[in-house]
Amino acid sequence: MTAPGLRDGAPAEDSDDLDVEEALALVREAKDDGTGPARDPRPAEPHRHAPAERHRATPWPQAREIAARAARATRATRPATTSSAPRRTPLSVPLGDALGLVLAAPLDALSDLPSFDTSAMDGWAVAGPGPWTVREEGVLAGHAQPAPLTDGEAVRIATGARVPADTTAVLRTEHGRTDAQGRLHATRDMVHGQDIRPRGQECRSGDQLLPVGTQITPAVLGLAAAAGYDTVTVVPRPRAEVLVLGDELLTEGLPREGLIRDALGPMLPPWLRALGAEVLAVRRIRDDAKALHKAITASTADLIVTTGGTAAGPHDHVHPTLERIGAELLVDGVKVRPGHPMLLARTRDDQHLVGLPGNPLAAVSGLITLAEPLLRTLAARPAPEPYTLPLTEPVHGHPYDTRLVPVVLRGDRAVPLHYNGPAMLRGIAAADALAVVPPGGAQQGAETELLDLPWTTAGIGVCFT
Repeated sequence: MTAPGLRDGAPAEDSDDLDVEEALALVREAKDDGTGPARDPRPAEPHRHAPAERHRATPWPQAREIAARAARATRATRPATTSSAPRRTPLSVPLGDALGLVLAAPLDALSDLPSFDTSAMDGWAVAGPGPWTVREEGVLAGHAQPAPLTDGEAVRIATGARVPADTTAVLRTEHGRTDAQGRLHATRDMVHGQDIRPRGQECRSGDQLLPVGTQITPAVLGLAAAAGYDTVTVVPRPRAEVLVLGDELLTEGLPREGLIRDALGPMLPPWLRALGAEVLAVRRIRDDAKALHKAITASTADLIVTTGGTAAGPHDHVHPTLERIGAELLVDGVKVRPGHPMLLARTRDDQHLVGLPGNPLAAVSGLITLAEPLLRTLAARPAPEPYTLPLTEPVHGHPYDTRLVPVVLRGDRAVPLHYNGPAMLRGIAAADALAVVPPGGAQQGAETELLDLPWTTAGIGVCFT
């Protein structure tokens, strides 16, 4: 019989058994339920997130919905009339800084496009029926309006050049020949207006080219430039700050003497940038409650991301610190493996904190579950269209929780990867996506929802700047 969390034939390193942080989180749940060690019988002082009943982790789909809505709502204690958070002020940014952002104002045509009649091909501008007498001096792009043509006259013209007045059509170079007297003849039939781009063919001044909410891709930048824009009005990029917690973390060299390398410090900033955030700072903080309190209260970021310390161990200071500052816990544990002890809190009306577990793959799970929907809302980016692919082999599931399993995409199928335990990065480093495996697991060939990793999607998802 295969142990829970192991796939047939997979190495023992693939185990998705409870890691230390998840076990401590379950201990905390038991204490909240009154089934843990005896507590002080005196009535506790009420506080914002004291559970009225046994703490229950949030189902994974609901946790993502809460995170997506969080940036649009204020504290629950506010009157119903203040139902939306302070709006983020749009910015005007140069085109070179706008990739990946979202339009906060319509992109309207500032002039006709094209703004004058232009040649669509290299060849000759001709007037009337042929053959034609060819002018000596040609017409090039970027030059002033050339002299009008008269019937029976032609002039050499370059692609993009202004078409002389009274031009009948543009004759392509390959469709014309000159005789011994230098007269131009067409080698195939020609129609009026052929290969001329008329003024306003694409749009007229004042037309709306793109609406509010359009995500700025390279093509959008090209359109804006062609329409005469130097800057565009956008929703500002959400600002994030990363707090890496722990006494046991090394920033260089090999693990030694009970110390381990910090994998999250190098990984989280570029991942957050790929999700559309501007990373203000990465701070390493020892297991010190005062230092954590100071870092959180001093942060000016829209999103604070912490790593580790979300369970109930003696050095897990995230929950006590959030309680101390009066934060509003929106999600406290999620029914997902790995990453069960993740959390989402509102520290101020315009600031949130996502607490990630300290294990690397569990932290990735927290990013995908809570940080991605929140940042997407803050940036006004559209949600990706969900899609499914069949699995090439069965994947064992957790009895009650969703599992996020790294996969590679091969044609129209998803191949589950080994090394998918909470502390492992070997699987996710080779992955294209995460498969959302429902409680109970998925059989071979089962259509399974996939979440693309940001750098594997085409387009601006690869923006790391």
